[in-house]
Amino acid sequence: MTLADNLADKAAELRRLHTDPELLVLVNVWDVASAKVVAGLPGCRAVATASHSIAASFGYPDGEQIPAALMIEAVGRIAAAVSLPVTADLEAGYGDVAETIRKAIGVGVVGANIEDEMRPLDEAVAGVRAAVRAGEAEGVPFVLNARTDAYLLDSGRDPAELLADAIERGRAFLDAGADCVFVPGRLDAEVVRQLVDGIGQQKVSILALPGTPEPRELAELGVARVSFGPWSQRVAMTSLADVGTELLAGAGLPAWARNVS
Repeated sequence: MTLADNLADKAAELRRLHTDPELLVLVNVWDVASAKVVAGLPGCRAVATASHSIAASFGYPDGEQIPAALMIEAVGRIAAAVSLPVTADLEAGYGDVAETIRKAIGVGVVGANIEDEMRPLDEAVAGVRAAVRAGEAEGVPFVLNARTDAYLLDSGRDPAELLADAIERGRAFLDAGADCVFVPGRLDAEVVRQLVDGIGQQKVSILALPGTPEPRELAELGVARVSFGPWSQRVAMTSLADVGTELLAGAGLPAWARNVS
């Protein structure tokens, strides 16, 4: 099997996982070590990177402050380290969506998040189209999880207006060729239900936050995918901080520590 065939097969599998009735749960990773741990866990069917976490691991703030080449190198190392399909958080495309997608495919990535940053809708749709065409040009059925920041950048808008905006953008992104619509934010079950009703069954992707409906409920609501963004890294860093505090105070290594690499 050629490399191109392997990538196409992984992309097709990632697409199937988005349409599978079983909710796709993605525990986000940020380096090779975390990717290997997550990929080896029971029930893991694909690997997703978190741009915030990767940037933090290199000392950069989130928001495309990390050089694009460094981000591509990081997600490529992750893709090379695991056998599962890898979808990468590529922020808003680092100034050139099509080129960023092309480079991501070149290092083994078969799906991506691309965010709209609440740009005018025609500009956001153009970015989605550029990403889709880049995948087609590379001969890979690239899986695009088009993100709208309607709820992240709500600026205190009326909830009905927020919902309508997210649905309008989501539908437009799907019409432009996106596979799924990512709507991060603090969403309760009723808002999730309305998003699914407006955008489509198995077409909505959710970011899990403290207080987000449990995965079982999200699946019942018709959500396709749930991910955890920077929270998986925060959990790991919280554990490090807690154990580190105990070690510095004179404690020994905890009995639960083990080699999971």
